[in-house]
Amino acid sequence: MVTAEHTCPWGLKSLDLLRREGYEVEDHELTSRAEIDAFKAEHGVETTPQTFIDGKRIGGYDDLLAFFGKEVRDKDAKTYTRVAALFSMAALMALAASWAALGSLITVEAAEWFIAISMCLLALQKLKDVEGFATMFLNCDLLAQRWVRYSYIYPFAEALAGILMIAGALVWLSIPVALFIGVIGAGSVFKAVYIDKRELKCACVGGDSNVPLGFVSLTENLMMVGMAVWMLFKPVGVGLGH
Repeated sequence: MVTAEHTCPWGLKSLDLLRREGYEVEDHELTSRAEIDAFKAEHGVETTPQTFIDGKRIGGYDDLLAFFGKEVRDKDAKTYTRVAALFSMAALMALAASWAALGSLITVEAAEWFIAISMCLLALQKLKDVEGFATMFLNCDLLAQRWVRYSYIYPFAEALAGILMIAGALVWLSIPVALFIGVIGAGSVFKAVYIDKRELKCACVGGDSNVPLGFVSLTENLMMVGMAVWMLFKPVGVGLGH
C-alpha cells in the first residue's frame, strides 16, 4: 500500500525479506483507498500486504516470517529486552562520562553514574505515559494503593533524584527522595511477588511494558536505596561531587 498519506512498512519489510531469500518479486502497489478495498474484497482478507508465492497466498508479514521458518514476535510475550537495552545504555554512558571526565573507565564515579543514569532512563520510560504507568503501578505499590496521587509523583521523584545524583548536588534532597521511594518500592514488590505470589507486569519501564514484575523492579528500588545509603555514608572526597 503506497498512497500520498501512507506507505505500508510491513509491505516494505515483506519485499525486503523476499529479496533476501532469493525471490524475484512482482510488486503490486495499491495507491488508492478504492484499490485497497477492492483487493481486500477480491482475496477475502482484512489487511495488507499479502504475499503470493507460485500462486498460493502466504499471507501478511508475520505469515511470511513463519513460511521461511523465522521467529515471529509474540506481542504478548514477556520479555526483558527493553530492560537489558536500558541498563546497557546506562552502563555505556557512565563509562563514557568517566573516561571523558577522569580519563579512566573503572572509577567509583562510573559506578555512581551508572545507577543515577539508570534512574533517569527508567524515569523517562515512565514519563512517556504517566497515566499508563500509574495504572500499572497501582497493582502493586503499597503507598499508591492508599494515596493514588503518589503513582503520578513517583516518576518525577525518581527523575529528580537521578539528576541530582549525577550532579552530586543537593544531596540533602536526593538522598531522602531516593531512600523513600526505593524502600517503599522494594517492600511493595517483595510482598506482591514473593509473599502474595502474584503474577503482574512490571511498571518499571513504563505502562506498555511486558516485563514481569520481580527482580527487575526489585533491583531498580534496591539500586536507589543503595545509592542513597552510599551517598549518605561515603568518605568525603570520594565519588560524585568531590
